[in-house]
Amino acid sequence: MAIVITSTLLILIGLALGGGGLWLVILGGSVFYLFAGVMFLLTAILLLMRKPAALWVYAVLVVVSLVWAIWEVGFDWWQLGPRGGLIILFGLWLLTRVIRRSLGFVSPTGTSYGANAWPLAIPVLAAIVVAGYSMTTNPHDQTGSLPTDVAGTQAFGGTVPDGEWHQYGRTPFGQRYSPLDQVNVSNVKDLKEAWRYQTGDVKRPDDVGETTYQVTPLKIGDTLYLCTPHNWAIALDAKTGKEKWKYDANSGMNPDRQHQTCRGVTYYHDTATAGGQPCVDRVYLPTSDARLIALDAMDGKVCTSFADQGVLHLEKGMKYNPAGYYYSTSPPVAVAGKLIIGGAVNDNYSTHEQSGVIRAFDINSGALIWNWDSGNPDVTAPLPEGQTYTTNSPNSWSVLSVDDGLGMVYIPLGNQVPDQLGMNRSANVEKFSSSVVALDLNTGQMKWVQQFVHHDLWDMDVPAQPVLFDMKKADGTVVPALVAPTKQGDIYVLDRRTGEPIIPFKEIPAPGGAIPEDHTSPTQPISDLTFSPPPLQEKDMWGVSLFDQLACRIQFHRYKYEGRYTPPSLVGSIIYPGNFGTFNWGSVAVDPERQIMFGMPTYLAFTSRLVPAADIPPKGQDEKGSEQGLNRNDGAPYGVFMGPFLGPLNIPCQAPPWGYVTGVDLRTGKIAYKLKNGTVHDMTPLPLPFKVGVPGIGGPMLTKGGVAFLGAAVDNYLRAYDVTNGKQLWQARLPAGGQATPMTYTTSDNKQYVVMVAGGHGSIGTKPGDYVIAYTLP
Repeated sequence: MAIVITSTLLILIGLALGGGGLWLVILGGSVFYLFAGVMFLLTAILLLMRKPAALWVYAVLVVVSLVWAIWEVGFDWWQLGPRGGLIILFGLWLLTRVIRRSLGFVSPTGTSYGANAWPLAIPVLAAIVVAGYSMTTNPHDQTGSLPTDVAGTQAFGGTVPDGEWHQYGRTPFGQRYSPLDQVNVSNVKDLKEAWRYQTGDVKRPDDVGETTYQVTPLKIGDTLYLCTPHNWAIALDAKTGKEKWKYDANSGMNPDRQHQTCRGVTYYHDTATAGGQPCVDRVYLPTSDARLIALDAMDGKVCTSFADQGVLHLEKGMKYNPAGYYYSTSPPVAVAGKLIIGGAVNDNYSTHEQSGVIRAFDINSGALIWNWDSGNPDVTAPLPEGQTYTTNSPNSWSVLSVDDGLGMVYIPLGNQVPDQLGMNRSANVEKFSSSVVALDLNTGQMKWVQQFVHHDLWDMDVPAQPVLFDMKKADGTVVPALVAPTKQGDIYVLDRRTGEPIIPFKEIPAPGGAIPEDHTSPTQPISDLTFSPPPLQEKDMWGVSLFDQLACRIQFHRYKYEGRYTPPSLVGSIIYPGNFGTFNWGSVAVDPERQIMFGMPTYLAFTSRLVPAADIPPKGQDEKGSEQGLNRNDGAPYGVFMGPFLGPLNIPCQAPPWGYVTGVDLRTGKIAYKLKNGTVHDMTPLPLPFKVGVPGIGGPMLTKGGVAFLGAAVDNYLRAYDVTNGKQLWQARLPAGGQATPMTYTTSDNKQYVVMVAGGHGSIGTKPGDYVIAYTLP
């Protein structure tokens, strides 16, 4: 009976591998799966015939599979395991006495002898030894150390006290760097939870998929200020976490919103108003129904002197205004008596999107001071009543940075909708898409523009707040610098006065083959400092078994793929790096004193398939409002069906690692280390602690104590690292996804706290929540 059952299983496996393997060979892929299928079938037939040669045939399969696997991927356990796991398991079963006895013989004296085990036992043992050895190797990590000397200056930006956190990135420079060192590499292991607060704003059944909690709180005086996904503003006691006040903007629910999130609020102290008067200190709250609300920082009441009874309506001046298509997910910057703000538009919803205009309003009255419209970039005087801004122009949905001394604001710009279709774009769209633009603080006039993707067909917005610091060069000169992380993995380091490169970048040939109505740029820029991954190959396709790995290999050959910047197509294209980006809105952290950078590159391939408008089903069918599923592009000739490149078991088709932490010496432009980050603890039904390097979205924070803090990964942990070498020093389990950026501060008793918001992220499926958690030393 064991022989029959075993043979049946081998036949089923052989047919599956043989049939899929033949398909793969026809597509131009590896012959191994076809060979393996044949060997499984031959082994099964010989077993049914009770022939000892079955073990010899299977031994050949083990030897060939071992040699093939090592030839393809070396001694990478996470790649070797799926290639050999099933084969070795059956090899061990065939070596059992119950199988060998059925293949043996009976001597004339009546003694029963099993088939000789050694022909199969030796290669199986060799495979087990190779597997054990591969578990001790780490072929993906790059180890090294960053310099520890203080090479730069304390140019942190603004006048923020050391123990406070006044803007999204702590200061107008967006460095995410704190000069506090009470918590350091020697004692961070002792961090304990000090307090925990729950906002009460939880994910609702009727929420859009992209409901996320991405806020970084501000700390001013003895108070923390934050917002929630449904646009509540909250003030907490920084020492105890006790709620001081809460304001609900009542922004309502709208299924047409692509995002339901808030990354932060903006704080402002009015030096012109006498103390004791209301609204001397203000908090500005952006909402998902396109309002900006001024609140009294003392009690959360609306400051009615601002704009229209305390409310600025951001949809003003838009030609088209479909509800839910435009709003601000990021806080405006407050500088020089102005609030400067961009706005998010729904990607791939419609060609009648609102404008991506950047506007500066009087911080006290809400009056419009200037507007920079990329469709009309030279005219920045306030838009006359009755006129409208350029429809559907590149927008800025991320966070802006400011250098008050140079009088410039730095704008990360996205793409025009539809993101994957480039026909009929204007010259200004082609110039400003996927770039950083520097504007004059006082007039809105453009100072310079530097573009990072030409004729963007991949949704490669510049997603992150530019980071400003003063770079001290080898000859002792100091250059005002700007660091711009990009979705495609490049880190651009520019002179922020002119936009010219400090670390060089160059143009390289890019793939062609766009649809007939469109075109591609013949070249694309790439920085000398890049985390862009090497092009995918068939051998990079992955799965937990031979079967889903084979399915991913077949898919790899069915899609169009010619490396980075493969254009979208009707058959479907692999986009790698994908839409989530190597870096996203979490940006990077920069220590301006040591002149070093810490970041979290993520690697997750996407697919993009254009769908002719005539073939798009009625609204609501298979339709999504984010990076996954059908995006309709109403008014365009094509919609787009896109999402992560996943296998049959809904895990990435590309092999891990999918996420790292990394350290860069900005003086040399060299990557010092790049280490796998995160486990599959929350990616699998069982809470497995395997550190494979997982995707993430969120931002890091650095401190003078030499510690980097980062949540972000899809396992629910906040971690601390030695920024010098990237080694993990501490972790705390979070009650929900930690897709926000941590911050730190001190209180009146001189205790340093680290605060993390844990609320989950709809796009990557982490656990939702409403937690604000503070940690401190005992």
